[in-house]
Amino acid sequence: MGMGNYKKITVMHVVECAGGVDRYLKSFLKYLDHNKFENILVCSQNYKKEEFTAYVNVVEQIYMEHNVSFRKDRRTVGTLRKLIKKYVPDIVYAHSSKAGALVRLANLGIDNKCVYNPHGWAFNMRISEKKKFFYRVVEKMMSSFCDRIVCISQFEKQSALAQNICKEQKLRVIFNGIDVIDYENKEKQRNITRESLHIDKEAFVVGTVGRLSQQKSPDIFIRMAHHIVKNIPDAYFLMVGNGEMENEVRAYAEENGFADRLYITGWVDNPTDYIELFDIATLLSRWEGFGLVIPEYMICGKPVVATQVDAIPNIIQNNVNGMLVPVDDWQKAGQVITELYHDRTMYDRLAEQGRSDVYQKYDVRRVAREHEQIFEELLMK
Repeated sequence: MGMGNYKKITVMHVVECAGGVDRYLKSFLKYLDHNKFENILVCSQNYKKEEFTAYVNVVEQIYMEHNVSFRKDRRTVGTLRKLIKKYVPDIVYAHSSKAGALVRLANLGIDNKCVYNPHGWAFNMRISEKKKFFYRVVEKMMSSFCDRIVCISQFEKQSALAQNICKEQKLRVIFNGIDVIDYENKEKQRNITRESLHIDKEAFVVGTVGRLSQQKSPDIFIRMAHHIVKNIPDAYFLMVGNGEMENEVRAYAEENGFADRLYITGWVDNPTDYIELFDIATLLSRWEGFGLVIPEYMICGKPVVATQVDAIPNIIQNNVNGMLVPVDDWQKAGQVITELYHDRTMYDRLAEQGRSDVYQKYDVRRVAREHEQIFEELLMK
């Protein structure tokens, strides 16, 4: 058969929540084989759609409510159903739990294949037992309305099995990845420097990237900072992100007399430029479906100190390619960082191992290949 009649496989990606998922999607769509696949993106109002036009054939932006609202959700399901019927995709791929529920309802009875990636199960968050129960019930019910569920870590798969969400053969683990090529190209043109942020050249910078929200524990980070300041006179703290806990964090630094050693960037779309300025990178999450920022820390050659929670130990082996500390334990985190400050050999060893792990395991081109296999396998059935 000549190439002329070769029909591309159409995949419609639907996504509601931004943040990490947005970065994941951008790099993953960029490396999907564009000779084989045609991509349509349906995104919520939280997205800058022009950022995706280079990687997809069509972008449709619709309103999606993040919280449960039956009236608004019903309307969104109707809109999604119209779009699915309009574009007739071979595969509908829902990203994150809200889009997962809406898409699977909208797609009922339509002849195509449906893939769902929760990007971290909602029932693993630190929320009330009542909410956890609700999310478990929804996920269990909905699981029969899709053909494959992609888990971003081994931990996510184990959770699904432990909660009886679906049968094992429906689950596939595809470890997250980052755009290493993009990183290498950008390395030559970084424009954010310590000077531009008024951070002393000699300072020992401890940094973190993530929303200033309950999940990422900025309250623990700032208490850890206080602990470190007492032990490392030239310590400085850089928080990359914004969020509802920012004022609380600033107030704590003020009260404890080290506000002049704290810089909060607000929301940025080039986090790696800031990671370059760190001496040590931290991720002190209270729950975490993957922790995509960890490979980003590692590719920049920064030793990582992270919490021993959920999926993080899938990436970090304690004292091999990073250091793990208990959740909510700012003293332990401060202690480990002080140790790294004094022990250059250990510092270099962790950084070196982390960097080589990214190239071996967390390259987003692998994420794209593994998805292509799933898509092709589904359509052969």
